[in-house]
Amino acid sequence: MAEISPADLHFTVQPWRTRGIDAAWDALAQCAAEPNPFIERWFMQASLDAFDHADEVQLATLEHDGTLVGIIPLARLNRYAGYPFPHIAGWVHYNAFCGAPLVAAGYERAFWRELLAWCDRHAGARLFLHLSHLPVEGPLFAALRDVTASQHRPAAIVHREERALLASDLTPDAYFEASMSGKKRKELRRQAKRLSEEGALRFERLTDATALSDWIARFLALEQAGWKGAEGSALACTNDTRQFFRDALSAAAVAGRLERLALYLDERPIAMLANFITPPGAYSFKTTFDEDYARYSPGVLLQRENLDILANDAVAWCDSCAAADHPMIERIWREKRLVVRVSIAIGGQARRTLCKAILRAETGAFPKGL
Repeated sequence: MAEISPADLHFTVQPWRTRGIDAAWDALAQCAAEPNPFIERWFMQASLDAFDHADEVQLATLEHDGTLVGIIPLARLNRYAGYPFPHIAGWVHYNAFCGAPLVAAGYERAFWRELLAWCDRHAGARLFLHLSHLPVEGPLFAALRDVTASQHRPAAIVHREERALLASDLTPDAYFEASMSGKKRKELRRQAKRLSEEGALRFERLTDATALSDWIARFLALEQAGWKGAEGSALACTNDTRQFFRDALSAAAVAGRLERLALYLDERPIAMLANFITPPGAYSFKTTFDEDYARYSPGVLLQRENLDILANDAVAWCDSCAAADHPMIERIWREKRLVVRVSIAIGGQARRTLCKAILRAETGAFPKGL
C-alpha cells in the first residue's frame, strides 16, 4: 500500500461508552493485520462492563475516509511497577493475553504515528506510553519499531516472555508423536486406560452455543474447586470475574469465535477448555481440570484432543496464553511465541530525556530502540 497522507486520516480518543462504532469494529476484526480476540468488540464489551466501573478507559480509533482502520483501549495510570510514574497505557486486564491493537492491514505505520502524535499532544503529566502483551513476530511490532526509529523516539523493550505456541504443518497424530517421547506417550495411554476404569469417558467438542450456560457454570465450579479457588484467584471468586467470563464466552459464541472442549467421566466434567478461534490464529483462553483425578493427567488428555486444531485449515497457529515454562502445556506444545512490554517516550524534549533515564534504570542499558 502507498504511504497514507495524514490529511486523509482521523484519529480520535473518546470514552468507550460513547463509541457508536460497533458494526465498524466488528468489520475491522475481519481484516486486521494481526488477529486479537482480546481487542474485539465482544470481548472488550464484557471486559469493560466488568472491570471499568469508574469509566477510566478510552477508545483510540483511526479512520481513513470514514472507515475504521485501527482501535486500541487506553488508560491514564498514575503508578508504574510500584513507582509514582504517571503514564498512558494500552489497557489490558489480568484475563486478557494480547494487547496488540486491531489495525487493518496496510495501516500499521499510520496507526502508530497517529497514536504517538496524539500522546505527544495530550501527555499532560504523563511520562511515557506503555504497551503490554505485544507479540514480536508480525507486522504490527515491525511497524512500531520502524516508526519509533524514524522519529528518533526513545523506546525500549522492558519485559520479555516466551510462551508455548502450537504451529506446525504436521497432522495432529504426527505432531503428538514428535512432541512427546514414546515413553511419555505410553504413560499417557496407561493413564487414560486407568481413568476409563473409573467410569465412562467421553470427549466433547462444541463450536456453537449448545447448553452454553450450563457449560460455563460447570467450568466455574470445577476451577473454583481446585487450587485457584483455595488461593482466591478462580474466576468464580469475585462477582466481576464470574460475570466477565459468562459474558465473554456467550459473546464469543454469538461472534462465531468460541470452541469448547471437555472430557467427561460418567457425565461429570474432569477437564475443560475454551479456545477463541480468530483466523489465521487462535488463542487457548482458559482451561481447568478436576484435581481429584490429577494422577490420570486429565488436562494433558484434553490437550491431546486439542491438537486437532492443527487440522483446521483456517488456523495456522494457536497461542497457549500460558505463563512461560508452564509445566503442563510445554510437555506437548513445542513452539514459542515472544511477547513483550514496551515503553515509549512522548511529549517534548525534557519529558523524553526523563523517559530515557527511566528506561535506562529499568533495563540497565541506554535505550537504543525496540
